[in-house]
Amino acid sequence: MKNGKLIVISGASGVGKGTVLSLMMQKRDDLFFSVSATTRAPRPGEVDGKHYFFISKECFEEMIKNNEFLEYDAHAANYYGTLRGQAEAKQKKGHVLLDIEPKGAAQVRKSAPDAILIFIMPPSIEELERRLRGRGDTSEDQIAMRMERAIWEMEQRTWYDYVVVNYDAQRCADEILSIISKLED
Repeated sequence: MKNGKLIVISGASGVGKGTVLSLMMQKRDDLFFSVSATTRAPRPGEVDGKHYFFISKECFEEMIKNNEFLEYDAHAANYYGTLRGQAEAKQKKGHVLLDIEPKGAAQVRKSAPDAILIFIMPPSIEELERRLRGRGDTSEDQIAMRMERAIWEMEQRTWYDYVVVNYDAQRCADEILSIISKLED
């Protein structure tokens, strides 16, 4: 059997990536989500290997030296990254979905040039802000920071292979599944 593709999904916070990925995976059993590694401590309810692989900073840095990541980055004094070995093992079973931001996507493009990069756009900036406010768990300062970051992230869409607008999560999921089906032809 031929290996599946690495499929990078990016989009601003609040665009609905998690919902879209979940809907996609419900429709196809050959899609596998890549679980990221992190040096941050688990939050209540998080399970090692399901939500993240929780590892020490020293271990993460050793893994960087050994080229064990497709991509990695640091945020808020913690590392986050996609384990190369995990992604390659899952590719033997089907397509691997990576939910990562543009900086990580650029690293994947270099380390796995045949990866497919898909950017999910909100219908509008106003709708993105409405969605962030609708969560009810984000401070005004965080909303302002996320909106500023979202504008930068959306500017990066020009070098992605595909751009999909999330007017409706199911429609967006179906559009991405259609892209994947065309890649298989």
